[in-house]
Amino acid sequence: MFSVSKDYAPPFGMIAPFFWIGSLFYLLGMVFLLFLSPDAGHFDPAVAGWAHWFLLGFMMMIIFGAMAQLVPVVVEVGHFSVDLYYIIWPLLLLGTVLMSAGFWISPTILPYGGLIVLISMVIFLYDTLMTLRKVTNVTLTVKTVVASNLFLLAGILTGFMMALAVGAGLDVDIGNWLGAHAVLVLGGYVTLTIMGLSMILLPMFGLSHGFDETPVNQAFYLMIAGVIFYFFATVIGWELGKFLAFVMMLASVTLYLHQVVIIYQTRARKENDIWAKSMFVGYGSLLLAAMLGLVYMMTNSENFLMSSAWFLMIGFFSFLINGHLYKIIPFLVWFERYSPLVGKEKVPMLADMLPKRMADYEFIFSSLGLLIGGIGLLVGNSDLFMGGVSLLIAGALFMFMSVRWMLKYGENKSQ
Repeated sequence: MFSVSKDYAPPFGMIAPFFWIGSLFYLLGMVFLLFLSPDAGHFDPAVAGWAHWFLLGFMMMIIFGAMAQLVPVVVEVGHFSVDLYYIIWPLLLLGTVLMSAGFWISPTILPYGGLIVLISMVIFLYDTLMTLRKVTNVTLTVKTVVASNLFLLAGILTGFMMALAVGAGLDVDIGNWLGAHAVLVLGGYVTLTIMGLSMILLPMFGLSHGFDETPVNQAFYLMIAGVIFYFFATVIGWELGKFLAFVMMLASVTLYLHQVVIIYQTRARKENDIWAKSMFVGYGSLLLAAMLGLVYMMTNSENFLMSSAWFLMIGFFSFLINGHLYKIIPFLVWFERYSPLVGKEKVPMLADMLPKRMADYEFIFSSLGLLIGGIGLLVGNSDLFMGGVSLLIAGALFMFMSVRWMLKYGENKSQ
C-alpha cells in the first residue's frame, strides 16, 4: 500500500480528458469493427488503421492518463513538468486520427500523423523519465516504467519509419519490421507497464499483502530479454531467433499469470465486483491469446494469429483497462471533490460512486461479444463475428455512459 497526497497528485482537470477521450475512442473503435472482414489478414490497411485507432486512441490515452496520476503518487515525487500533459492528449488525439485516416483514406497522410504521435509520446517519455530521476527507492514498478518507456521510444521510432515507407516511399521492408514494431509496443511497453502497475493496483484493490513476488520479477527480466532478442533477430533476419524470442515472451506471460494467481489467493477482499469479474475475463483472455499464439507459431495459420490478437486486445487489454477505470475514476473523483469535506459533512463511499447497473450491462454485453466475435474470427464466420461486434458496441456504449456518470459525480462540489 502507499499513501496518497495532494503534494504529488496532478490536477483532476488535467487527467479527466484522457478518460473522456479514451472511452470515446473505445466506443467508436467497436463501431468501426463493423467495417472489417473476419477474413482480413494482419497486413490489411483497414485492420492496421483500426489497430492504431484502438491502441493509440483508447489504450495509450487511458494509460497515459493513469500514469500521470499513478507514477508521482507511487514513487512519491512530483512531476518534472505536469503542465506538459495539457498538450499530450491533444497531440495524441490529432495524431491518432491522422494515422488511422492514412491507413483508411490516403497513405500520404501517414507520416504527418506518425510525426504528431511521435512528438506526443516523446513529451510523455521526457516528463516520465525526468520525474523518475528523482526517485531513491527503485522498486519493480519503477524498473518496469523505465524499461517500458525505453521500449516505447524504440517502438514509435520503428513505427514512424514504416509510416515514412508507406506514405513517403522510404525503402524499408515493412513485412520484416511490422513484427518488431508490434513486439516493442505490445510486449515491451504495454505488457511491461501492466506488469508494473498491476503490482500496485491488484494488491490495493484486492487487499492482498505478504505474497511472494519472485514470479513477476522473473517475468519482468524474461520479457525484456525476449523483446530485445526479437528486435536483434529482426535486424539480422533470423527467423528461428524470432521464434525463440516468442517462446521467451510466452514464458514471461506464464510467470506473470502465476503471480496474478498468487495475489488472488492471498486477497482479503473476496467480493467478486465488476473489477474482479473484469480481471477474470482479462487474464483468462491473456491465457487464451497465448495458447492461440503458440498454435499460430506451429501452423502459421492467419485465423489463429487474428483470433490471438483479438483475445489479447479486446479481451486482455480492454477488460483490464475498463475494469480498472471502475476503481480509478471513483477514487480520483472522491479524492478531488470529497476528501476536503471529510469531518465536515457526510461524504459518499466509493461504492456509491459506481453505476452498478450500467457496469453490469457493460460486462455482460462485452463478455458475450468477446467470445462470439473471437469464435467467428477463429472459424472465419462473418455472421458470428458481426454478432459479436454488435454486442461489443452495446457494451462500449454502456462503458462510455459509465465513465461519463463517474466523472460527473458530485461535479458541483468542485465548483
